[in-house]
Amino acid sequence: MEETNREAEATAVQRVAGMLQRSDQLDKVEQYRRREARKKASVEARLKAAIQSQLDGVRTGLTQLHNALVDVKDIQGSLADVSQDWRQSINTIESLKDVKDAVVQHSQLASAVENLKNIFSVPEIVEETKHLIEQAELLKAHRKLMDLEFSRDDLMYEQYRMDSKNTSDMSLIRIYFEDVQSLSDELAKQLWMVLQRSMGTVRRDPTMLVSVVRIIEREEKIDRRMTDRNKQTGFIPPGRPKQWKENMFKVLESTVSTRIEGTQSETRESDKMWLVRLLELTRKYVLDDLLVVQNLMTQCFPPHYNTFHRFFCLYHRGVSARVQELASEDLEANEIVSLLTWVLNTYKSEDMMGHPDLRSECDVNHLEPLLPQDVVDELLSKYVQTFTSNITGWLRKALETDKKDWQKDTEPEADQDGYYQTTLPAIVFQMFEQNLQVAAQINEGFKEQVLKLCLKQMNTFLIRYKEEAVAYKEDHLRDRQLPQCYIQYMIAIINNCQTFKESINSLKRKYSQSSEPTASDANIEKTLNEVAKEGCQFLLDEVFLDLELHLNELLTRKWLLGSHAVDTICVTVEDYFNDFNKIKKPFNLEMSGEAHRRVVVEYIKAVMQKRITFRNAEERREGADRMRKEAEQFKFLFRKLTAGEDTDRLCDSIAAIAEVFKLTDPTLLYLEVSTLVSKYPDIREEHIVALLAVRGDATRDMRQTIIETLSQSKPAYMGIMQPIFKDITVPSMTMTSMTSMATAKLLK
Repeated sequence: MEETNREAEATAVQRVAGMLQRSDQLDKVEQYRRREARKKASVEARLKAAIQSQLDGVRTGLTQLHNALVDVKDIQGSLADVSQDWRQSINTIESLKDVKDAVVQHSQLASAVENLKNIFSVPEIVEETKHLIEQAELLKAHRKLMDLEFSRDDLMYEQYRMDSKNTSDMSLIRIYFEDVQSLSDELAKQLWMVLQRSMGTVRRDPTMLVSVVRIIEREEKIDRRMTDRNKQTGFIPPGRPKQWKENMFKVLESTVSTRIEGTQSETRESDKMWLVRLLELTRKYVLDDLLVVQNLMTQCFPPHYNTFHRFFCLYHRGVSARVQELASEDLEANEIVSLLTWVLNTYKSEDMMGHPDLRSECDVNHLEPLLPQDVVDELLSKYVQTFTSNITGWLRKALETDKKDWQKDTEPEADQDGYYQTTLPAIVFQMFEQNLQVAAQINEGFKEQVLKLCLKQMNTFLIRYKEEAVAYKEDHLRDRQLPQCYIQYMIAIINNCQTFKESINSLKRKYSQSSEPTASDANIEKTLNEVAKEGCQFLLDEVFLDLELHLNELLTRKWLLGSHAVDTICVTVEDYFNDFNKIKKPFNLEMSGEAHRRVVVEYIKAVMQKRITFRNAEERREGADRMRKEAEQFKFLFRKLTAGEDTDRLCDSIAAIAEVFKLTDPTLLYLEVSTLVSKYPDIREEHIVALLAVRGDATRDMRQTIIETLSQSKPAYMGIMQPIFKDITVPSMTMTSMTSMATAKLLK
């Protein structure tokens, strides 16, 4: 206590010291004192109130404890009185045992008397009940059966109460009523038969179905009553509980499964469309049955059965089981698509489970998938494998058929614009289109997958197509007379490339959601361009094989004296290009340009091969004039073939060379050659040497000076303009032979 007082005093001193730290605070001493006095009074008041509350609680508790003690003493006294009375009445209870036995016996006799009529007429009632069952009078038959079972069960129960260990009497009763159980089984068979035919029964005679449901409901009530009595007494009659309601649902489930399985009337051996027919019949039967359930059967069952939802789930489970069985079979590719299309699209559509008349009862979005996702993935994978194998075979057969057409003696068909074509692109893309239409029925993702697979197979196919086109050309070169329509079919092959491009773009626009190019796109584009360009090259090779003799006449002594080689070349090229007009754009324009380039290049090659060396200025003039004239012929020809496009630059190279030959003053050769080099920067040193050699009057020093000067000032070739001299080679002997020939000439 003293310790507490000291702590309180120390705290008070600290507080006062805190209040009076400055001199001006001394004026507020009275104010501080009053404030502290109010706080003290408030604390004391709260303390008194708390103590008073505690005292009141203690007082109330003591009062309740006192009352409880009094009650306990009263109860003890009452228990003592009861114990005394019980001891006094033991003898009285034992003396009533005879009365108890008499009551039990009276109850048994009363039960026997009550069932006496049924007991003596059991055989007659059994026969009457059998007759009622045969006549389908099920409610009356069940009433008779209930009477028999009540009589049997009451007798057995009384016997059980009197002596539960007396099995002989129980067996006697059971034997006497043994026909009752067989009647119950027979009636159950009739009930299950009606339920198995419930879809037809509810249309024809719904009262029969109602009677079956009423009988089952009665038996359910009896089962519940007997089960409750069994809990109280331990007695349960024979055959109970019957559980007919549970069996009813099993029968209905079995009936639904049987109806679904019974839709298959065809097999793959008898009908290739067996699965389509099976799925369509299943759709029709399930929808019809559910509409019958909704409109008729729900009225025959109690509301708490939730009949429609129960049948809806039964049919869903039945269809799911059936579909999984089908999925486990060895299905072909078209069958896999038919099954998946039906499962993923048709099943939940308005044509089946999502029918408008059913939508108000059940939400198809809450249904579990008919097939697990792993099964769907497995089927899709199997389809892709089969489709890949099939399409490879289809493409191979299509190409083989097309190759046979290439050997025909008749020209290929032409499209509406007159361009040659074969049926190959149409056949290929009809196959692709059909499979993409099928894939689109499954889902968008699978459609994209099949499209990519088609493009991948297309790329492989085009590589084979290219190889076959090369082989076709090589076979033709062995005997140029065969096949007779080689040129026309090679044109068709080129045109097919453009058709392939257009068809691929059409497929992508129609079946792909993505506009991004893929690796297959680039490869296909590249291969098609290669096939078309090689085809054009093959045709030009054919042209130049016919021109070979005439090209060999160019820049020869015969040519200088007067040759019709260029006239023949122009006529031949124009004649070929009458057929080449059947080539589609842009390949026809590219081919005209390439033909133009090759003609000019072959002409310049003839110059570079030094088939002639001009002997004097007159020959040089005549040769130059002839070259200029022939350059104009080529210009006229290729302007006509290229629809007026600029053809001057290529042909001007011939004219530019002619100017080098025509020059009469050798000292000006450097300027003329410089002009040629500036126009055609891809010209090389050996080309200039060859030109000077053909000219025939350039000395060795002059050639050396021109070459050295040009090598120092020659412009760099940037590769922008179409090259002419780049692909022209000068024979290796040209340089030495030209030097020796020029020296010999100078010595002369």
